[in-house]
Amino acid sequence: MRSPSVSARLADGVASIPAAQWDACAGQDNPFLSHAFLSILEASGSATAKTGWQPIPIVVDGPDGAPAAIAPAYAKSHSQGEYVFDHGWADAWEQAGGRYYPKLQVAVPFTPVPGPRLLLRDPALAPSLIAAIEAVVDQHRLSSGHVTFLAEAQVPLFEAAGWLIRTGTQFHWHNQGYGSFDDFLGALASRKRKAIRKERAAAVEGLTIRHLAGAEITEAHWDAFWAFYQDTGSRKWGRPYLTRPFFSMLSEALGDKVLLMLAERDGRPIAGALNLIGGDALYGRYWGCTEEVPFLHFELCYYQAIDAAIERGLPRVEAGAQGEHKLARGYAPVTTWSAHYIPDPGFRRAVAEFLVREQQAVEREQEYLEELTPFRKAD
Repeated sequence: MRSPSVSARLADGVASIPAAQWDACAGQDNPFLSHAFLSILEASGSATAKTGWQPIPIVVDGPDGAPAAIAPAYAKSHSQGEYVFDHGWADAWEQAGGRYYPKLQVAVPFTPVPGPRLLLRDPALAPSLIAAIEAVVDQHRLSSGHVTFLAEAQVPLFEAAGWLIRTGTQFHWHNQGYGSFDDFLGALASRKRKAIRKERAAAVEGLTIRHLAGAEITEAHWDAFWAFYQDTGSRKWGRPYLTRPFFSMLSEALGDKVLLMLAERDGRPIAGALNLIGGDALYGRYWGCTEEVPFLHFELCYYQAIDAAIERGLPRVEAGAQGEHKLARGYAPVTTWSAHYIPDPGFRRAVAEFLVREQQAVEREQEYLEELTPFRKAD
């Protein structure tokens, strides 16, 4: 895409862009947007053309010749690993005689973590980068372009460009300046407080919980976690999205931003939860086990995450997609955002009508869910 003042290009993967140049656009707060994380998805064989995630970052260079704006884009041959579901759109378009795939996805593969999707060293280039995303869809005659788990602050940029906006719901824990887990419990209704204490005691009986970060995580630990991840992945998705080498590369590339929580029985890991530490949040990503223990999932994924966030002074915990069971554990509903570019007028009109109905349902559901949070209600 080229104009008198702006030129945009498709890069041959994240790894083709120097790390310092990428990170100058992405910033330091969200580890999933870092060159290290995205490039090891490619290098490990997890996000590649073969797996249906062909990396084609869209880049606008600045006057100095270095990237000034980047969209982490992928050509997708399916809708797996996205967590914003458009299978119904695909079915409708193909029943009407269209071809939905390939489509363009601007996202972090396999990662339902909100964040900027326009990575901007020069914020003034945001409209040009959106125009470049549209140009890729148009010039390659793709059915659509999708920007998923978009930071709320960037939603108006896509609205101004005429994209369709979609909302969803996640559950995040918010740190209200708690000094300890007991401080957090003190904010809950008495019945909920007692239930959580009972759950935690039952979950850890006979077990040792360990937090490992960076160089503390050995290949033996990753071997154990790989078994947990495979078990969860095979039940949820049919096959795991990530490869075994990804995990070894992760701790090497991101160091102390990687936090692995393990539950051990007699020195043997039986369950684990993988987290990444950002500038303002702890991100829970993967969990699995080889021994079923009541409430252990809640302990490792939610309560231990709260402990870790309080210890580090982090404002929130984002524990992944969906999960109304998080409500009772102190995680509150929040809105997530995505933006969609659909060139065909008829198809766009049908999707727009669907999104109006869906958003109304999301708003009603969030009002209901808010009433179910375990916090003490004001008189």
